[in-house]
Amino acid sequence: MTSLPGTGAPGQRKLGLVIDLDTCVGCHACATSCKEWNSQGYSAPLTDRNPYDSDPMGVWLNRVHSYEAMGEAGVETESHVVHFPRSCLHCEDAACVTVCPTGASYKRAEDGIVLVNPDTCIGCKLCSWACPYGAREYDYDHGVMKKCTLCIDRIYNENLAPEDRIPACVRACPTGARHFGDLGDADSPVSKLVAERGGYDLLPQAGYKPVNKYLPPRPRRMQPETAKPASLQDAPAYAATLAERLFAWADQKLTR
Repeated sequence: MTSLPGTGAPGQRKLGLVIDLDTCVGCHACATSCKEWNSQGYSAPLTDRNPYDSDPMGVWLNRVHSYEAMGEAGVETESHVVHFPRSCLHCEDAACVTVCPTGASYKRAEDGIVLVNPDTCIGCKLCSWACPYGAREYDYDHGVMKKCTLCIDRIYNENLAPEDRIPACVRACPTGARHFGDLGDADSPVSKLVAERGGYDLLPQAGYKPVNKYLPPRPRRMQPETAKPASLQDAPAYAATLAERLFAWADQKLTR
């Protein structure tokens, strides 16, 4: 079985993502940009079978799930949809690495990124069974496991502009819900963001110490019915022009 590099040393780099569930709108830009980049990069190709049929199958390294979050009991909060992006969390104690019989799954000591070597992967799927997050994808055409690489072929690519040396999902996010950086550095912007917003681990009870963190959604306060115009004609009277009435109506509809 594969051994993990030493982890937990002070100052050790832990590159990862911080995902803000409060501002993610479920547009899937992260998933599609990930698919586009990795179809030609380190993990290429990413197989798609029958993409336009009723039962498509394909390899996606980033997926977005949507759930309805009910209002908190005893508090005037309204139910709302939470969009939950899911990909590899690059765990410190990665079970997918330690169960690999060939060493194809490995964790880099220099930055903590978990990768798969397709040349030594035998497609046994042990890593996918060990991962509690469902982050492994089996490529049926090539018989190997694939997963998020944190776009390692972007973040270290000096031929790209500095602003592009981040994962494709982070670059594409239109609402700034995804952040990338060194979570092993307590003074990094991502670590400070986690501390300020109460970022948390996914399934901490599993004990795998995921590097990626999630920022919780803020509670949505219920608005009085009178504050929600039913139509454009009910927009505030102070908005004189049609454009002003449109924006005033939209502002009230979107205000939480």
